[in-house]
Amino acid sequence: MTSYDTNNIFAKILRGEIPSKTVKETHSTLAFHDAFPKAPIHILVIPKGSYVNMAEFLNHARDEEIVDFWSTVQGVIEELKLQETGFRMISNNGTNGGQEVPHFHIHLCGGEKLGPMLPKA
Repeated sequence: MTSYDTNNIFAKILRGEIPSKTVKETHSTLAFHDAFPKAPIHILVIPKGSYVNMAEFLNHARDEEIVDFWSTVQGVIEELKLQETGFRMISNNGTNGGQEVPHFHIHLCGGEKLGPMLPKA
């Protein structure tokens, strides 16, 4: 496993050192509003365990953590009615993938037409 930075912003949120606006919380997952939203609805979903990226999460998390994480994602989608008009789910992994915080997380974005992911060549 990659070395986990315990001072990343999500670790601080999980410890209560930085406030967040919670959407849904379980024993092993936290979903909250992004502090700098890129869409009218922009939710971050993170596991409470110390996983740097998706590969670490899928390879090292307990089955219960994985099920809880994806159940929480589905719960947020349903609660915010994102399935009705569509949404984007993003997980940036590694430097080339644009990952800015070294803690596995996904973005759920919606609330308007989002446009293309990348500019067309």
